[in-house]
Amino acid sequence: MLNRREHGARRGLIISGERTTGKTTALRQLGRLHELRIRQRYGDSRRIPVVYVTAPPKGSARKLALEFARFLKLPTISPRHNTADITSSVCQVLTEARTDLVLVDEIHLMNLATIAGEELSDHLKYFTEHLPATFVYAGIDVEHSGLFAGIRGGQIAGRCTLLHTGPFPPGAEWEGLVATMEDTLPLHHHIPGTLAKLHAYLHQRTGGMIGSLSHLIRAAAISAILDGSERITRRQLHTIHVDHASESAYRTSA
Repeated sequence: MLNRREHGARRGLIISGERTTGKTTALRQLGRLHELRIRQRYGDSRRIPVVYVTAPPKGSARKLALEFARFLKLPTISPRHNTADITSSVCQVLTEARTDLVLVDEIHLMNLATIAGEELSDHLKYFTEHLPATFVYAGIDVEHSGLFAGIRGGQIAGRCTLLHTGPFPPGAEWEGLVATMEDTLPLHHHIPGTLAKLHAYLHQRTGGMIGSLSHLIRAAAISAILDGSERITRRQLHTIHVDHASESAYRTSA
């Protein structure tokens, strides 16, 4: 609401953390929650409350503008259009669609030490100043990636609040997360509470990383469907490989 009435520098939010700590999950859940609230409140099918894009690797201002255009499925964009044309079209559509939340993932890919990175930063700044929306960014170890370096980095740091994600410690919150994931399993013969009882084992396997936990449980569920057992057990979980970092930490602790 504050940003909607702001005509100068709008405030933003940056989610920073290690890999598989739930940054993208948090970003998408935020967008989903906001869109559902807007739909329930206004019921306007023409409105686009949330936009989600990924910062292009080795990106340029044009590539970023094209990411927005692809999300919006703009039919008039062609290779002949320059960056200014694409940006103008995107801003017009987002303004008319009353977009008020823009999510930009993988922001650590924006390298301010390069000319392309500087142009990309300037382009993001242009969007934030011309759209009555709140921008939320997510990336890996953002504060040490060079995003806040120099004049442009200083502008970003001065306009955004920084939130950190990290591994879940063992405890009630972790147990609740495991139980919540277990409740979503579409398995006919799974015994409720099985995974909740294995919360300590699951923490050892994943190091408390929500991304690793999600991968482990989803892979085990798919395996259970394919072999016809329709249930997850500790023995089955032990056969599932997760990311290298979590596997190495588990072998060391074991």
